[in-house]
Amino acid sequence: MLFGQKVEITSISMEAENAKKEIHFIGNAEVKKLDDWLHADRVIVYFDENNETKMYEAIGSVTFEFKSEVRHYTGSAEKVTYYPLKSFYVLKGKAVIDDLINKSHVDGDEIRLDMLTGNVSVKSNDKKRVKFIIEMKDDK
Repeated sequence: MLFGQKVEITSISMEAENAKKEIHFIGNAEVKKLDDWLHADRVIVYFDENNETKMYEAIGSVTFEFKSEVRHYTGSAEKVTYYPLKSFYVLKGKAVIDDLINKSHVDGDEIRLDMLTGNVSVKSNDKKRVKFIIEMKDDK
């Protein structure tokens, strides 16, 4: 979502922590890139030693829509971490993904989504089991 294209991040306030190589976007944070979007209470952007973006974290009431030419997902979680070099997402806490292309739904405590391959892995805690729902076509 957030690599190789213009990314726009808006929020109520922003704090740059140069020593930590982080920028915090606080309050109603929104991230947009092309047709992709993400909303959260807070977004933190982490940079490496070359000031290249290495990771994004969205925290608190996260909702999103991620698209590619062959994939289209919507969902939510308490926290979403994105690794732009790998196009890889980790969703934690009441994580939900709806695959709008394959008409499926997964939820669990942690979901890992690879946007390059479309691979998804889901884990849950002992109290709540992983759930997968797929819409089947009626052949009648």
